[in-house]
Amino acid sequence: MSRDAREWAWEDSTSRGNARLVLLSIADRIPDEQCVAWASLSSLMRRTNASRNAVRGAIAALAKAGELEVLDDFDGPQHSTVYRLPRAAAWLAKVAAARKDDPDAYVEPLTDADPVPELDRERLRKHRIWPKAGSESDPPRQNPTGSASAPPRQNLTPPRVGIRPPSGSESDPQNRSEPKVNRRYSSSRAGDLTTAADWQVDDASLSWAQQQGHLARLGEDGLQAADAKWRHHRAAWSPRAASSWAGDWRSWIAREHSPTQRPNLYALPGGTPAPQAGMTRADAHMAALLAAVDKRTGTE
Repeated sequence: MSRDAREWAWEDSTSRGNARLVLLSIADRIPDEQCVAWASLSSLMRRTNASRNAVRGAIAALAKAGELEVLDDFDGPQHSTVYRLPRAAAWLAKVAAARKDDPDAYVEPLTDADPVPELDRERLRKHRIWPKAGSESDPPRQNPTGSASAPPRQNLTPPRVGIRPPSGSESDPQNRSEPKVNRRYSSSRAGDLTTAADWQVDDASLSWAQQQGHLARLGEDGLQAADAKWRHHRAAWSPRAASSWAGDWRSWIAREHSPTQRPNLYALPGGTPAPQAGMTRADAHMAALLAAVDKRTGTE
């Protein structure tokens, strides 16, 4: 369902700049057609690569435009803020109603008259979104065993254990304690360290590779091969922060040769592309070194 919410954000949102990045980051976490998701301010800062004030300003601008709503009566894990995309929820409800009988029916553009569906509070609980204490709903995070001695908001999840939906669907963006972006444990863990094998290439690094011409130079297959080689060489390194891995990965990609730029390891300068008959191993190694030195890189 996050795909439908992202599609609405891409196609119909009027937001720009940091506001658009924040909206897309929240839309990426939406699990169903209610268009409700939780997110901490620090996670939005990491995802958008923006400052705290910039993220807060973006949230205020989105709320003023009516594209984002802060649900103050609810809490996510670790007291994270709960958001809703009301226009996206209204659009998805309109599409579902129009295509109930005809899947190919044309849907008129969304107007201010189209209502926003009411929230189903029980469904929010499945996504670890709970009413705050003192709200009109039941006491939050009630002990499922029925014990009256259990305090509210008891954390029933062991540390560093992900929660998956009953169906085990991989598409649910909130089936873990934090989003699936360069994160291994909850944001309450100090440092948010991860290994090179678990680190995922973020959107900012991919945009950098495209803007700097490395994607065109290496090609998609070459970029994937360079990424695999980087992970192999960094496998023994100790866990680091995602930003540290991103900087190291960019440095590696910038130094990587494209397949067409690799020197022939056997040809002598001005020689044939195959090792000469009768060459010893030492001669072959020397020929490879001379060929690499003789290869023109275009930076002379």
